[in-house]
Amino acid sequence: MIAHVISLLASEDPTQTHSWILPETAEIIYGGLASVIVVGALVKFAGPMIKKSFSARTEKIQKELDDAAAAKVTAEGDAQNIRKALGDVAGERARILAEADAQASAVLAEGRTRITAEIAELEAKAEAEISAARGRGSDELRNEILVLASRATPIVVAATMNEQIHKDLVENFISKVGAGR
Repeated sequence: MIAHVISLLASEDPTQTHSWILPETAEIIYGGLASVIVVGALVKFAGPMIKKSFSARTEKIQKELDDAAAAKVTAEGDAQNIRKALGDVAGERARILAEADAQASAVLAEGRTRITAEIAELEAKAEAEISAARGRGSDELRNEILVLASRATPIVVAATMNEQIHKDLVENFISKVGAGR
């Protein structure tokens, strides 16, 4: 009976794998499924939010560019009026164009600053989500190892325990208890 248990343990040693490179097939399957689920969840839940934020940012920048273009058109209209009124077309035109260029530059600089901040924020969120997923995976693996070890311990103890060792342990315990009185 004990020889049969020992042969079963030797043939099903949980510390041995079928290959020194590849993990067990079940680990590949479960790891692959877990990866697909995590990536799917990120695509399903984080993807629309990222897409929405990019769309909103694009619309906001386009509005600012349109506003800058409208301001430039208004400035050009004002230049026409001034040209008619004063006759100094070149000087007034240069002033209005410089003002429009300054406004456009300010709008572009502000937009770039906001885009950079939004990208940094999105990257930080993605890193946090990846870190959380990595921690959950590590905890699940640790729990699985504990379950397997708790299942294997009684089998190993039963296989290594013979009648003589059992008697020695009982007698040793009784002598220690008797000496303790």
